[in-house]
Amino acid sequence: MSAALTVADSKRAFHSAFPYVIGPLYRRMVDELLVELHLLSRQQGFQADALFAVGLVQVFDGFAKGYRPEGQRLPLFDALCSASGFNGAALRQQHSAARAAMGKHSVEAVKQWIEQQGNDAPEPIASALASIQRPDFHYSRLMAVGLMALLEQAQGADAMDPAALRSYAHDLGASMGLLRDRLDKDLKLYASNLEKMAQAVELMEETISAEKRKRERRSSAAPAAPTPPSDTPSEGGSAPGVQTAG
Repeated sequence: MSAALTVADSKRAFHSAFPYVIGPLYRRMVDELLVELHLLSRQQGFQADALFAVGLVQVFDGFAKGYRPEGQRLPLFDALCSASGFNGAALRQQHSAARAAMGKHSVEAVKQWIEQQGNDAPEPIASALASIQRPDFHYSRLMAVGLMALLEQAQGADAMDPAALRSYAHDLGASMGLLRDRLDKDLKLYASNLEKMAQAVELMEETISAEKRKRERRSSAAPAAPTPPSDTPSEGGSAPGVQTAG
């Protein structure tokens, strides 16, 4: 993507690709991801590797949960990506491939891969681990989320306490050359914001359901329409007409 393009250019490209109204609950998420992806696209040392792909999809899917209409969720993701020169479909493929690869190995195997700087790790994880060793490597909070999400897919991770797994992610991140404090801060902030978003979505859905029930009660309580006269018309006469309000 051209370095001359601004955040405003990315926003215009996004709205051109996604010309739909975005609900108030999701506007902040969309705006923050637009800005973040734009800035990452301008970093020479940044690569859209598996850690980034998993983190981006994880963040989007988590914060877009409950988005309506549901059929617009995937076009929204694709528009966010394309506005800054990323390929949404390719990133989702990376996300699926990395998660599938991680699910075939144990947490201990992941530790060995990292200690060996990616040796014996399956693709696309090997490339992601190798990219971190580059001198021009550029860190993104999405990579921290991606690391945690991949660890959760490893065999044995579901038997670990969530706090222990998060601590393990911090240790692995530090051994990968990522700043432990930054990683810890980014993961805590992500978890906190995701919880708040889930609560907001739940409240929104409860409000919608309550309004629907209220409308149904009003409808059922509405007075019945007047009953037409039951007099039988005289022979040769016409049926009574429908009575309208004067």
